[in-house]
Amino acid sequence: MSVIDLGGTADSWLRAPVRPAQVHVVNIEPDPGASGLPGWLRVEQGDACDLPGSVLSGVYDLVFSNSVIEHVGGHAQRVRFAEAVHKLADRHWIQTPYRYFPVEPHWLFPGFQFLPLSVRAQVAHRWPLAHTPAASAHHGLSEAMGVELLSRAEMAYYFPHSELRRERMLGLVKSLIAVRR
Repeated sequence: MSVIDLGGTADSWLRAPVRPAQVHVVNIEPDPGASGLPGWLRVEQGDACDLPGSVLSGVYDLVFSNSVIEHVGGHAQRVRFAEAVHKLADRHWIQTPYRYFPVEPHWLFPGFQFLPLSVRAQVAHRWPLAHTPAASAHHGLSEAMGVELLSRAEMAYYFPHSELRRERMLGLVKSLIAVRR
């Protein structure tokens, strides 16, 4: 199987318990672990919402993306992301944290996603349990604006022909996964 991973890292595939025949990782951030990779794993810096022709013309069996669509920047960018997914392969596995889970997963803060932006910026800057605490209030504002958790209706809109699966924690829906086989 040939897999394209939008937003992943080489390290996650090197640690995976199952290895596809070919994996092509595309991430907007440079991957420091991308040197000296085995032949089955290729890493490229690029924007999943604006993929170069060389990526779009590739042949893939599966598009994989874990917790990326909520970071791409608004509805128009999410539409572009979903269009890229649909162009790249007939099959996909696209996961995102669920907007209505009570604890926001990036900051591990209850109800963070429902707070006013100014309050989210302060939490992003000061909250000690954040994945990566913001260095300043200004950076906190940027970080808070860079995450938009999705609802089931939004995922169904972006992936209308997919099965929407729910990942649960303590009986509550924690994340949504759009699967197309």
